[in-house]
Amino acid sequence: MKQILAFAGSNSSDSINKQLATYAASLVDGTKVTVLDLNDFDLPIYSKDLQAEKGIPENAKKFLDYIKGSGGIVLSLAENNGAYSAVFKNLFDWMSRIDGKLWSDKPMLLMATSPGGRGGASVLEMAKSRFPFMGGHIVSEFSLPNFNQNFENNKIVNPELNSNLLEAVKTFQNNL
Repeated sequence: MKQILAFAGSNSSDSINKQLATYAASLVDGTKVTVLDLNDFDLPIYSKDLQAEKGIPENAKKFLDYIKGSGGIVLSLAENNGAYSAVFKNLFDWMSRIDGKLWSDKPMLLMATSPGGRGGASVLEMAKSRFPFMGGHIVSEFSLPNFNQNFENNKIVNPELNSNLLEAVKTFQNNL
């Protein structure tokens, strides 16, 4: 049985992106899903001086070990001011100091959602352009606009959007 990771690029206790990532991962057949929470991987703010003085924090190593040990990644990115959330960018920076190809060519379902109509489109485009340089093998993507209107009771309630997600999940699953 394949092991996949699901997580959000957010540390919000009620992260809509974590809800979406968890739901999407639950749709992947024949896999064991590990849902990670960035709050469990507290890290100091990256700086080269801190790295030189104290080395790489264990939590960055542990998170990267989860990635390397997985068969695939379901990631939904939070968008803050059109970019990655600070907590995700910080984790990304620390992991890149260990391995520049941190995504390890694992199949990735890359997603984003937001309360607004663009569904995190800016951060999704940013990640799609950057992750391949860092070993990201994005095989499928999905954006969910207007989260509060389209997601209820732990699932997407808009039939067309849910169908789009199911297609993205199918593509992801076929690449595991």
